[in-house]
Amino acid sequence: MVLIGCGQLTWTGVDGGTVMREIAQAGYDGAPGPLSLDRPVEEVVAWFGEFGLKPAPSYFSAKFWDPADEEGILRQAPDVARYARGLGCIELYVAATGMEHVAPSGTSRRDLAGHVRPEDAMSGEQFTQFGKVLGAFADATMAEGVTSCFHPHVGTVIETAAELGSLLAAVSTDALCLGLDTGHIAWAGDDPVAVCLRYLDRVRTLHLKDVNREVRERGVAADWSYGQFTEAGVFAELGEGMVDFPAILTPLLETGFDGWLIVETDVTMKPTPLESAAISRQYLASLGL
Repeated sequence: MVLIGCGQLTWTGVDGGTVMREIAQAGYDGAPGPLSLDRPVEEVVAWFGEFGLKPAPSYFSAKFWDPADEEGILRQAPDVARYARGLGCIELYVAATGMEHVAPSGTSRRDLAGHVRPEDAMSGEQFTQFGKVLGAFADATMAEGVTSCFHPHVGTVIETAAELGSLLAAVSTDALCLGLDTGHIAWAGDDPVAVCLRYLDRVRTLHLKDVNREVRERGVAADWSYGQFTEAGVFAELGEGMVDFPAILTPLLETGFDGWLIVETDVTMKPTPLESAAISRQYLASLGL
């Protein structure tokens, strides 16, 4: 059964209970669960249940390309996977940190957001290290019954479709799947339909975001940084931006997909987060979801 979650980032300065009540009010099945390994999973699941919600797949990020972090990353993998299973999830979003990472040009990836050039990519050695550690991490979570789903993200070292392709070529295991993000693909300047269809058989969960084309183009022309894009409204509610969701979701569902679809509008231009969440949920309902 396909489940529809809602990311909590739209709500700022609001208590957690209010956030969860409004997500439920907007018609969602759940929201991303925390990876607070020191908090009993039973307690987290019970708290979600108070609002009629389920924990959706969590998010783990690290400097996979840094040899100094390899041991620590791999040490965490089994515990993180067991915690995810305890939350009731069999998928885990896995991503790169690195907005502070400095590209060969001397500019941070945060400042290159949305207008990355081929020469801004990591070195071949860094891609090799990233692929090795990411693959080992995916094998370790799979051993615990959890599929690691890599998540490209604007402002990190894996932003563009080309960077994603280079990374996947460096991963030798079949255990790694994908948790793509339609909005980040569009913001990066790639075609979200083409990217999702290319990797359709590897998608186990998906972040659904929409992008305001005019804001994106204005920001690219002005060399905005990550925060300038979001403050100007690069994110749009589903159905109000440039992403062709039916062209992605119809073939995805035809594969028998039965995982989580997680709606995210990190920063909204609507009057309230609740209104934003409701618009996106109603759009998905219009598609039969």
